[in-house]
Amino acid sequence: MLVTILSFVLAAGIIITIHEFGHFIAARLTGMRVKKFSIGFPPRIFTKHVGGTEFSVSWIPLGGFVQIAGMVDESLDGEGVTGAPDEFMSKNLAQKVFVLSAGVLMNYITAFVIILGLTFAVGIPEADQPVIGEAVAERPAAIAGVQSADRIVEINGQSVAKWEDVIRLITSAQDTVALRVARAGETLAFMVPTTTIEEGDSSRRVIGIAPQLVFRSAGFTDAFGAAGLFCWRTTENLVGFIGDLVTGSGSLSQLSGPVGVARLSGESARQGFDAFLFFIAFISVSIGFLNILPFPVLDGGHIVISIIETIIRRPISTKVKLGIQQFGMAALILLVLVVSYHDILRAVGE
Repeated sequence: MLVTILSFVLAAGIIITIHEFGHFIAARLTGMRVKKFSIGFPPRIFTKHVGGTEFSVSWIPLGGFVQIAGMVDESLDGEGVTGAPDEFMSKNLAQKVFVLSAGVLMNYITAFVIILGLTFAVGIPEADQPVIGEAVAERPAAIAGVQSADRIVEINGQSVAKWEDVIRLITSAQDTVALRVARAGETLAFMVPTTTIEEGDSSRRVIGIAPQLVFRSAGFTDAFGAAGLFCWRTTENLVGFIGDLVTGSGSLSQLSGPVGVARLSGESARQGFDAFLFFIAFISVSIGFLNILPFPVLDGGHIVISIIETIIRRPISTKVKLGIQQFGMAALILLVLVVSYHDILRAVGE
């Protein structure tokens, strides 16, 4: 439990601080006055005023915000716009969008740098040989007696030469898979029932095994490409998931809230420093992507409002902005509660 709590606080603290620092530094670069830089929710641990900005860190690491003069944001401060040159509303659209998207940009840069460093230091994982790296506990393969380090030589009577063959033959199998594996000089046979995983409009069969990874040394160019590919594919998967939610083929129960993220952070921390860094990179991209969605309270919602104000050539009233923010905050809290409920059900079920 202690590892889970500490790892969650560390991961959340890093990701939130980097995100808010992106907004902060972009605001300062564009000449905006930053009133508050806050990490976490009260009760506060400490508060310090530096250069006209109030910096504070609080005990609950579930969010943060940068309050910019003349901007109605998640702090729900309805202070009016005075027209001062260092206020948010006094800047042009390009400067506003830069400041509003800077947190997301920092999340992606963080993930990119982490994966770049991990790949350069550890190498690129490859799963070429049909050797089992993990037979997941309490899943069909492990229950049947399959073990890690087993080399699969045959599936349903067909020879296996590489891991791609394993994926192809299992995903297209029926209710049961006949495995023949080599273990310590012996050849063993197993009948393993399959389970079905739904993926949008399609499904595939699995038995609960993962490949044994071999790390190939990578130069800077390979590491750079791997980092870019990681950010691209993670975003692509998130876009697909949002699409599934919109079309009704996905479910909110598939999301992880604070409880689920805390459990995953603890599991990754127990697996080692590399796994924990990879987890931070993944969550950093996820947080960045979610924040750019055009929803009230989120950065994407603020960008939409700024674009609308530019098109209509006048600011939306503070009262309306506060109403939009309050609606967005209420909806976000409700979403977190629903997702956390499913997280707790999964935890209790395990």
